[in-house]
Amino acid sequence: MNLSVDHVTVRSHQRTILTDVNVLLNERRIGIIGDNGSGKSTFARLLNGLCMPDEGRVLIDGLDTHTSGADVRSRVGFLFQSPDAQIVMPTVAEDLALGLKPLKLDSHNRQQRVTDTLDQFGIAHLADRSVHMLSGGEKQLVALAGVMITAPEVLVCDEPTTLLDRRNAANVMRILDGLSCQVILVTHDMAQIASYDRALLFADGRVAADGPPGSVIAAYEGTLP
Repeated sequence: MNLSVDHVTVRSHQRTILTDVNVLLNERRIGIIGDNGSGKSTFARLLNGLCMPDEGRVLIDGLDTHTSGADVRSRVGFLFQSPDAQIVMPTVAEDLALGLKPLKLDSHNRQQRVTDTLDQFGIAHLADRSVHMLSGGEKQLVALAGVMITAPEVLVCDEPTTLLDRRNAANVMRILDGLSCQVILVTHDMAQIASYDRALLFADGRVAADGPPGSVIAAYEGTLP
């Protein structure tokens, strides 16, 4: 998978959020860090077309997010900080099945995919549970399963453990670490990306550091008061 952010600038309400960001993202595990308001979440949303550049372009295997949004989103999944932003159906199994609708599977294959995904994420016992009765950790697993059921080649995660306690956060990270797809993780927890292949530090809408996580984390922590 070739992800290219090509000299991208993003503005909102006369404020510049990202300025001339130019990176190629090919590593299997990439961490994104920075202060609140640094532009890191906007950058993450660029990668599957949730946010569009005002200047420059974002290419996913040559597909421009401006003109090929549906194709891009079939390749790049996105996991939000709050699972309530993603879970929309009454029960867990129904919510997972909804994600398969664009694939136009027959009923047997659709049910099999749901069953396999429930098993993969350890939530088969929740299949018929009302989503309103789930704990925060269970909801985030359901949201993650709902993204991964379509087998994206890339998963972008925007602070997926921020609302979770330590036990559930550790469980989500364990599952993310075991995924075969490329993972791009926005986080405030430096330990989560310490073993990643690469890290990017955002500051004031620009890439302030880019390289091995240890050096990028050190650069970030060196700026803290």
